[in-house]
Amino acid sequence: MKKIRVGIIGQGRSGRDIHGVYLVKDERYQIVAVTDRIQDRCQRAVAEYKCEAHDDYRELLKRKDLDLVVNASFSHLHVPITLECLQAGHNVLCEKPLASKAADVDTLIAASAKAGKTLAIFQQSRYAPYFQQVRQVIGSGALGRIVQISVAFNGFGRRWDWQTLNEYNGGNLLNTGPHPLDQALVLFGDGMPKVTCFMDRTEGCFGDAENHVKLILSGEGHPLIDLEISSCCAYPCFTYNVYGTLGGMKAAMANAEWKYFKWDEAPQQQVTKVPLSKPDGTPAYASEQLTWSNETWPKAAGEAEKKTGYVPAAPSTNLTQEFYSMLYRTLAEGKPLEITPQQVRRQIAVIEECHRQNPQIHAGKK
Repeated sequence: MKKIRVGIIGQGRSGRDIHGVYLVKDERYQIVAVTDRIQDRCQRAVAEYKCEAHDDYRELLKRKDLDLVVNASFSHLHVPITLECLQAGHNVLCEKPLASKAADVDTLIAASAKAGKTLAIFQQSRYAPYFQQVRQVIGSGALGRIVQISVAFNGFGRRWDWQTLNEYNGGNLLNTGPHPLDQALVLFGDGMPKVTCFMDRTEGCFGDAENHVKLILSGEGHPLIDLEISSCCAYPCFTYNVYGTLGGMKAAMANAEWKYFKWDEAPQQQVTKVPLSKPDGTPAYASEQLTWSNETWPKAAGEAEKKTGYVPAAPSTNLTQEFYSMLYRTLAEGKPLEITPQQVRRQIAVIEECHRQNPQIHAGKK
């Protein structure tokens, strides 16, 4: 088995708590070096990973023994550092957000092609079980034509770290947004959507970036996507709410339910201009009884399971493991990336348009 030798740039919440703690346990990968400006974090990495440490990422880039560099630096440094990594001849996995402008993604894609190296972006939420279930149900056609998909990555909380600052590419859309937006664009389908975006910055954000986003994606022949990414929602009630012509679906991250009817089994109706009446002649409303099929995920316990006290387990998937398994197939076996820079470019183009439409927050953003 080929072992992928890894260097990690940054030992913060992503570099250490996501990438480091996972990679040190995956026998397919070996952390050989890390970098961080904070000396204590370097020392901790040496002890935890049994690797070398540098306080300057450029020292790491000089190494010839790396199969992969993970760029977990500050968000506003993702583009220039990733570019340096590629130009130094390294395969790169960059944390999200990859960039804030589509032109920068184009530059990185061109640099990747010129160097003949892989450029991957850590969009692990593509592998979330709830999202896979939503895709499966929509793809089955059971809900009919999909009219609208509402997505809400909401909660309530105040924040005051560097990810609240525009100069660091902060704000809810660039921090949390790449996860639901990646999913939403998969469900939207091919092509660039029309973008309508509203942003707000409340007292709960101590920086100058937004902490509330309402984003509408639309296009002829596509479902309407209604996406919220808010830190001002004290009563979050769903992650997905899908509207279809034959039924609908609601999903949280641990469970989902959906119902649908079959058109050919429903009562036959036709439009009429004659006022509707009840059998006794009094006015009536246009109503009917549809026969619904109801399904759940995880699958609900049947009668036999209920008698034994069986309770279906909540779905559990290590998204980091799923992503790194995909990346291993690319680096070690030559398989194509399942999440490509070209796909992420469309996401960044949407984000860039959202910023353009909200100059009160993003005026002069570079």
